[in-house]
Amino acid sequence: MASVARRPDLNALGLLSDDAPVLVPVIDLHTHVLPGIDDGPADLPGALAVLAAAVDEGTVTLAATPHVRPDHPRVVPAELGGRVSELAGAAAEAGLDVELVAGGEVDLLWAQRAGDDELRAASFGQRGHDLLVETPYGTLPDRFEDLLFNVSVRGYRILLAHPERSPTFQHDRQRLATLVEHGTLLQVTALSLSSTERRSRSRRLALELVRHDLAHVIASDAHGSHVPRSGLRAGVEAAARVAPLRAQWMVNDAPAAILAGEPLPPPPAERGGGRRMARLLRRV
Repeated sequence: MASVARRPDLNALGLLSDDAPVLVPVIDLHTHVLPGIDDGPADLPGALAVLAAAVDEGTVTLAATPHVRPDHPRVVPAELGGRVSELAGAAAEAGLDVELVAGGEVDLLWAQRAGDDELRAASFGQRGHDLLVETPYGTLPDRFEDLLFNVSVRGYRILLAHPERSPTFQHDRQRLATLVEHGTLLQVTALSLSSTERRSRSRRLALELVRHDLAHVIASDAHGSHVPRSGLRAGVEAAARVAPLRAQWMVNDAPAAILAGEPLPPPPAERGGGRRMARLLRRV
């Protein structure tokens, strides 16, 4: 892995409030950066371009999380560690100062059938503790929570990717809040937060999750230039307008704990007392 030697100044990037700490590293837990295996960049130059853009925005640690599901047969969990090491070596040669971590964006049905070694290989850092699970884009089945539970009882803490895009959660926020209450972590996408479409249901739900202390991670879900995605900077800026201290916690303290397989540290209290889950439930 490439070493990390610097810590970006988020205050200089305009991401911090006046009462926030000045220096924090930025960690991106959801990217499709490995070349030629899923719907991310097709080749090594494209992958390096994704990494260069991330470094320019202040990212110091980036998880490579390709789709782990049947329609991407070139994604083989046992090969992910080697592929990440190869890309890290190429990044170091290109002068890109960023740490790469192996992982996968796991399809929930695939996870039901996966062996223990496969699940571990797709987990963050291949540590066997935390797993990024893809939220389906269609209507969620009634058994969705049961399927998540089947994975969690195998020893995994689940980070649910982009739940704000789900039509089911957009219409049933309490179902999502209940998942959080039972221990599921939520990752919202930077593009959802920074969208200029005021009527976007994804944007509305993403901001509500941040405002009401239900979201834990902001990630880029970067794919490369062929799939436009907002970088972390724009997403953190949007989140900071509603919860400035939590916004930086979501790209620093929380993802660092996930990579380490440790309990999440308490989120900082926003000025004025912050928001609570109960407030969202009362609105529902």
